[in-house]
Amino acid sequence: MSEFQETRTESATPRWVGLAIGALGLVSVVGLGIGWSALSKTGSIEQATQASLKQQNDALNTRLAKSDEQNQQLQSDLKVVTDKLNVTQEDLVKARKQSSAAVASYGKKISGIESNVSAVNTQLATKANTEDVNKLNGDVTGVKNDLDQTKAKLERATGDMGVMSGLIARNHDDVEELKRRGDRNYYEFTLQKSKTPEKVGPVSMALNKTDQKKSKYTVTVLADDKSIEKRDKTSGEPVQFYVKGSSHQAPYEIVVFDVTKNQITGYLSTPKTAGGTAAASNTPAQ
Repeated sequence: MSEFQETRTESATPRWVGLAIGALGLVSVVGLGIGWSALSKTGSIEQATQASLKQQNDALNTRLAKSDEQNQQLQSDLKVVTDKLNVTQEDLVKARKQSSAAVASYGKKISGIESNVSAVNTQLATKANTEDVNKLNGDVTGVKNDLDQTKAKLERATGDMGVMSGLIARNHDDVEELKRRGDRNYYEFTLQKSKTPEKVGPVSMALNKTDQKKSKYTVTVLADDKSIEKRDKTSGEPVQFYVKGSSHQAPYEIVVFDVTKNQITGYLSTPKTAGGTAAASNTPAQ
């Protein structure tokens, strides 16, 4: 009886229930597989994320360490600059103090010198007398005479006509000294080689040729409608000639002190006669 009931009971259970249970089991297994796969993927993503975060964290730590090192260097440089700036400011203050002290000391010395000079001047003014002044004037006059004699160391020479000349000038300064003496009339000239005569004082002169190496020259003098040629004369030599009405007087003299190629420089001197004076007043010196 019981076996029949059990058989009856088993046969009474529908088949779809078993199928459903089997299906549910299969779904559960599939779900578990899917869940495990998702869980595995999630773990992989989490590991990758953690690795990326670790890499970024390491890079950040490296940057921070480098920034700290640069910051320390900047602080060190700033300290050095600050120390030097402090030293410079101290030196500047010290230099200003020294300069002020030097100026003050210099002012005191100047004041002392001025006081001494004033005292010396007072003593000199007190001690000075007429005799001292006269003696000083005599000394000054003697020195002036010595200077004049030194400047006037001019020579005399015999001219090409055998007449002793006056003082001979060797340059322009000597001519100026002779003019100051006023013994004769003096006319300076510079002649270029030319066939056309040039006016020199009361006469006319033309330079015919020059020999620079030997300091020789040849000139033609026109005076009193006469032509006088002086050939192969040497620089420094008094070249003499007479003009109408001056035969009983000292002769006219030409002195050349510079001979160059096609040019001579020198002066003409004439006696202090009425005619010579008139010529000197009417004809400017060249």
